[in-house]
Amino acid sequence: MPSIADSTPLWRPDPATVGDTRMAKFMQSTGHGSYEELWRWSVDQPAAFWSSVWDFCGAVGEKGTTVLAEGDRMPGARWFPEARLNYAENMLQRRDDSDALVFWGEAKVKRRLTRDRLYADVSRFIGVLRAAGVGEGDRVAGYLPNLPETLIAMLATASLGAIWSSASPDFGVQGVLDRFGQIEPKVLVCVDGYWYNGKAVDCLAKNAEVVAQMPSLVRTVVVPYLAATPDVGRIAHALTWDAALAAQPAGDIPFRRVAFDHPLFIMFSSGTTGVPKCIVHCHGGVLLQHLKEQQLHSDVRPGDRLFYYTTCGWMMWNWLVSGLSSGATLLLYDGSPFACSGTILFDYAQAERMTHFGTSAKYIDAAAKLGLTPGRTHDLGALRAVFSTGSPLSPEGFDWVYREIKQDLLLASISGGTDIISCFVLGNPLLPVYRGEIQCRGLGMAVDVFDENGVPVRGEKGELVCTKPFPVMPVGFWNDPDNRKYRAAYFERFANIWCHGDFSELTEHGGVIIYGRSDATLNPGGVRIGTAEIYRQVEQLPEILESLVIGQDWPPGKSDDVRVVLFVKLQEGVALDAALVDRIKKRIKDNTTPRHVPARVVQVQDIPRTKSGKIVELAVRNVVHHQPVKNVEALANPEALEFFRDREELAR
Repeated sequence: MPSIADSTPLWRPDPATVGDTRMAKFMQSTGHGSYEELWRWSVDQPAAFWSSVWDFCGAVGEKGTTVLAEGDRMPGARWFPEARLNYAENMLQRRDDSDALVFWGEAKVKRRLTRDRLYADVSRFIGVLRAAGVGEGDRVAGYLPNLPETLIAMLATASLGAIWSSASPDFGVQGVLDRFGQIEPKVLVCVDGYWYNGKAVDCLAKNAEVVAQMPSLVRTVVVPYLAATPDVGRIAHALTWDAALAAQPAGDIPFRRVAFDHPLFIMFSSGTTGVPKCIVHCHGGVLLQHLKEQQLHSDVRPGDRLFYYTTCGWMMWNWLVSGLSSGATLLLYDGSPFACSGTILFDYAQAERMTHFGTSAKYIDAAAKLGLTPGRTHDLGALRAVFSTGSPLSPEGFDWVYREIKQDLLLASISGGTDIISCFVLGNPLLPVYRGEIQCRGLGMAVDVFDENGVPVRGEKGELVCTKPFPVMPVGFWNDPDNRKYRAAYFERFANIWCHGDFSELTEHGGVIIYGRSDATLNPGGVRIGTAEIYRQVEQLPEILESLVIGQDWPPGKSDDVRVVLFVKLQEGVALDAALVDRIKKRIKDNTTPRHVPARVVQVQDIPRTKSGKIVELAVRNVVHHQPVKNVEALANPEALEFFRDREELAR
């Protein structure tokens, strides 16, 4: 097996067809002869570049004459300050009988909507929102699976200039309240239940509890999924989806064009303290960035069939649905990715002639372990690209894709995050794919790697940074009027430089390797979660005095995935037994998500902390991984680190 440093590409673009790619046509239109030249121009001349993206990718709206004002400020730069546009208008340009979307709910439910029908249903749901008093700047929340109704509700919200936010239905009550409670939505759209691995999961009781604790709500709309006519009698001010739409006529949508930086989405990113951060993203930034990433970097063209395995609690859902603006048909899926003996996603790919297959590194690893050989068992002739994100794709994952799926395709490992609802580094149809490497830095993204002193490095591990503004930077955080939390999240490490905690390396090929998180945020199975949500639940148990949670590289010696490990300091005289472990895990699962549940719970005598009282997750993580601990002198109780060293519980 070749090493990660192997200089032989796993794939090269076909010279006969590479000129047909959208990236090649864009490069030609801007007069550049190589991707390196194009990228350099895009970060050196950002106004010219982003104006070209608007025109080439067909953004609909009034662009204005100014592209960038105060371009030396980060944050503070203003993009297209004279522009007026609407994200939903860009998604709903076509009205015809072609497929806008196809939906599979495992093997239980299959549906498809034409572009005409999608437009009509969006217009009806706009009426539902208006009847509830929703207008520009109001919030609408979706507590939903990846259903057609989720997309309809989001587009209706955006059409009005209101703000959409979503969470998947596997979130517990407290997890939802921690999110939506901060933004005070007027309308909640939820579901009666969902299917997972063939089993029905009822959500009605949970919905009732959530609604009862959100006084801002004036209307709840329940989508039927498990039942044709769910009983919504216990849910305050609730209507079923069908009843709500039946009362509204379909018609032309008067899209409300708003400023470029007008809020569109509120995303949630949990850190190490407090409730999740509410990250606000805008119409113009999301639209332009997604057009660029999908058309140029992913070569999405009209008529393509775009799929990403995602929930509505992950930013890849927002990324996926933007594919409508490039003329793609969306292939939506909800449920277990390994339903139907593990092959359901490749069954879907074959049945719907999928052109772009998006998934996580964790899925690829699991598919390999299951012994799946989709290239031999399925007709994947239409497939041109596979996307992988969530966590670093291992070199062995690259091998499996090219060996067992298809040799002639673009394998695009991509990395960005909720913070930018898009990518810093990603794929490129013009460049070769090297084992274990992300192909390139994104156009318009001045990505670099800094050492601890803020000096750029090559061929060495360091912090991934972005040194210049870009349009999809967050507008800010909700309820953060002085931008204090926003600045602290990304700009404290290096002045006027974006840094959000990815440990990375720029390679000799101009590619990037992501090694994982450099901060304390957890990333199990490719889903980024914050430690604060776990602490909030665990420390309400009377037996527990303190706790500390880390992500442990698992299996040992590999850095492409982690498992959650929870350390607990208990009340004097209390021992950690199986019953207490079960209670801890149940509380976390019931109030957050199954992904937050620790794989191991370990009792320790003390928790190390700084002299100011802050627990030191990174120091403990380093001890667990036999790495040196820096700044030990800053600890009030450095001796406590020894309680975490060489723990037998973490060897299995």
